[in-house]
Amino acid sequence: MAKKIKDVDYLGVSARVRALENELLTAEKLDQLLAAKDNDELSKLLQSFGYGELDPRHPEALDADLTAVRAEALEDLAAILPDPGLLDVFKIKYDYHNVKALLKAEAMNVSTDGLLADLGRVRVEELAAAVRENAVDNLPGCLGETVREGREVLSSTRDPQLCDVAVDKQYFRDMLQTAEETDSAFLAEYVRLQLDAVNLRTLVRTLRMGKNTDFLRGVLIAGGGVDPDELLRVCANGGNGLAELYAPTRLAEAAEEGAAALRGGLLTEFEKRCDDAVSAFLADTSLIPFGEEPVLAYLAALETEYTNLRIILMGRAALVPADVIRSRLRAGCV
Repeated sequence: MAKKIKDVDYLGVSARVRALENELLTAEKLDQLLAAKDNDELSKLLQSFGYGELDPRHPEALDADLTAVRAEALEDLAAILPDPGLLDVFKIKYDYHNVKALLKAEAMNVSTDGLLADLGRVRVEELAAAVRENAVDNLPGCLGETVREGREVLSSTRDPQLCDVAVDKQYFRDMLQTAEETDSAFLAEYVRLQLDAVNLRTLVRTLRMGKNTDFLRGVLIAGGGVDPDELLRVCANGGNGLAELYAPTRLAEAAEEGAAALRGGLLTEFEKRCDDAVSAFLADTSLIPFGEEPVLAYLAALETEYTNLRIILMGRAALVPADVIRSRLRAGCV
């Protein structure tokens, strides 16, 4: 029987993570990036913040650059974590992103060059070979089942969006199962909150598009804290009761923004509030001295930092005003 990992086993790594938190981009540093007068100044700032590989002159290469930074961070943490399996929850999304890209490229007979991220549990070369040869039984989690289902959806419907829906449902199912297998109640709660946020987004988008409950039923994801049947009820009522349904949850403010979006408000603020609710949950770990919680919060904070960098660099490249870019930035987790 494997030794049960205790919070005290994280004493060393927690101290390391607390030190790494000091290197995260603060609101002040993000403002400096926004205020940079040109790309030369922006590039120098990025280098001083530890992002020497990011080149604002080539925003089209940003995802590849951030992938390299992510890979280094995950590799460093994997070497010192008592349970490296905790990282799988953060790696899983890349497996499913890659499955989507591989299946669509196969259906359209095009290359996947530049589309795959080698950050998942399965190396890109291994996953590509498994999909190509239809040898998916040994892939981890729900990946094998997902490849078969996604391929069948594309074959029968030729609709990439329906394929995305099928793959995303399996992704969240896999992420929740993986979190529960770690025996970390905190990690499982974090994933369930993400599921609730995804379902809230889906409900609001469904209503904004004028779709009905039959459509919503097909895209909702089970496993969160809010009953999908309650979301279907709100949908059937044209959105009435949305804010009240989420009032007792961490997504209360996001749901209020969702209700405003249904009345003609902007979706950008609603989307931001959904992400900020998850960040606020993770920020509660600031008073926990050691354990898996500070590590998981740091990993999520890194993802938020990458998101904010992408918003800033892509926004500047598109000549979006600084105040508009600033309004879209996500709140930090730590």
